[in-house]
Amino acid sequence: MKHLADLYTQWKGQAPVSIDKLAGAGSNREYFRLRDANGESVIGVIGTSRDENHAFVYLTRHFNECKLPVPAILAVSDDKMRYLQTDLGNTSLFDAIRGGREAGGRYNQKEKQLLINVIRELPNIQMRGAVGLEWENCYPQPEFNAEGVLFDLNYFKYCFLKATGIDFHELKLEANFRAFAKTLTAEDNNCFLYRDFQARNVMLDEAGNPYFIDYQGGRKGPYYYDLASFLWQASAKYSFKLRRDLVSEYYDSLKNYVEVPSVRVFVEKLSLFVLFRTIQVLGAYGFRGYFEHKKHFIDSIPAAIENLRELLKLKRLFPFPYLMEVLERLTELPQFAPVQEEVHQRADGFKTTDLPFQNAHPQDGPATYSKYEGKGPLVVRIFSFSYHKGIPTDESGNGGGYVFDCRSTHNPGRYEPYKQLTGLDEPVIRFLEDDGEILQFLEHVYELADTHVRRYMQRGFTNLMFSFGCTGGQHRSVYSAQHLAEHLHRKFGIEVHVTHREQGIKKILNCISPG
Repeated sequence: MKHLADLYTQWKGQAPVSIDKLAGAGSNREYFRLRDANGESVIGVIGTSRDENHAFVYLTRHFNECKLPVPAILAVSDDKMRYLQTDLGNTSLFDAIRGGREAGGRYNQKEKQLLINVIRELPNIQMRGAVGLEWENCYPQPEFNAEGVLFDLNYFKYCFLKATGIDFHELKLEANFRAFAKTLTAEDNNCFLYRDFQARNVMLDEAGNPYFIDYQGGRKGPYYYDLASFLWQASAKYSFKLRRDLVSEYYDSLKNYVEVPSVRVFVEKLSLFVLFRTIQVLGAYGFRGYFEHKKHFIDSIPAAIENLRELLKLKRLFPFPYLMEVLERLTELPQFAPVQEEVHQRADGFKTTDLPFQNAHPQDGPATYSKYEGKGPLVVRIFSFSYHKGIPTDESGNGGGYVFDCRSTHNPGRYEPYKQLTGLDEPVIRFLEDDGEILQFLEHVYELADTHVRRYMQRGFTNLMFSFGCTGGQHRSVYSAQHLAEHLHRKFGIEVHVTHREQGIKKILNCISPG
């Protein structure tokens, strides 16, 4: 610490008044906050690797030249083992969204907006940060390649898989590892791969704008990796719907910087990186937990296994049969039994659960065309409405389809806190789901709708309509229409037009995203 204080004195012209050590995470670097007599502070870093320090300093200076939201380097010691950087404050994205995480993944609108802001900013540092970057300065390697992928896969094998005691054929697994590595590295390596892109490595200023830190392990590589790393962070507990929305936000932002593949191709490639990232994380948890005995990492394993369990439902996307077999057996081990539902209570008083209110399979697929008529995909139109203003007209000419009456369920509109809100607002959603009547109602609707949609797709029909009515067309009908729309879109991959008539809201769901 003395050498860090000397570096500060050399840079500032006076000794620091105070030096406070900051809490560390998974790395061996040490962080300190150094203050002067006026209370102004900087961050001092003591690293254990000269090459890693050099990578961070080089990347930071390059990103500053690109005017990207990162700290600035203020001073570097002659031996490159210590450096000073600007202080971005105490609020990380991880801290800012703690409420939603601790509530089992129930993020409020403010927390969701922070996530959207960050995910839309990611392509900026990935694409603009890559321009003119001299990749040989990256640590420990300049590029995402097959050798690095195999290292991480074998890290998982030795530090996690073997530690569980599971039996496997090493040569068969190795063959699948090589095929997996070849598939992942077939992607264009044309951007800056952050590598450790997670909520802990994003700082927020007073206005909530994101700034990025801890990218010293970055390198040239495919952009899918960082998206998978962020959205499938095991402890974040992002819901399927939130992940889907954030993937869509990222995809739309990415189009501002580079030509992107079709949505379906994008999603399938992303799924491969999600699987790789999940395996990679388990390897790190195994080493830090089983071998270094760090409790935080051991406690994180069940959530990562649950991510893996969900991914295996999409195994048709992964052409590595023996690896899939081993991973399935891994998730069936007694020590990794599925986590039981737990009830949480947020600071705002709403009770929530870990489990989504409907257990629809998160597998997406393309719109299905009739092999007989070939007229095109099925389009479903869903309306919410007030019975006082009449049932919506079916403009397709098919006669109107199904009409469901939501008035038998508990009405949040009877209570003052909800009168100005709609079924799209989080407090109303929580009210309805905690009450439970609307969930039982929708279970029957889903069963009927699934059968009908499946049959319409088989027969080549192109239009189907569902309408939900309640007293004012504001709460129960809006909630039901929105959730049926998302359910059908997620399950069948079809285009869904949802209209909340009395709210003047129309939306088309036509972007398929992974679960």
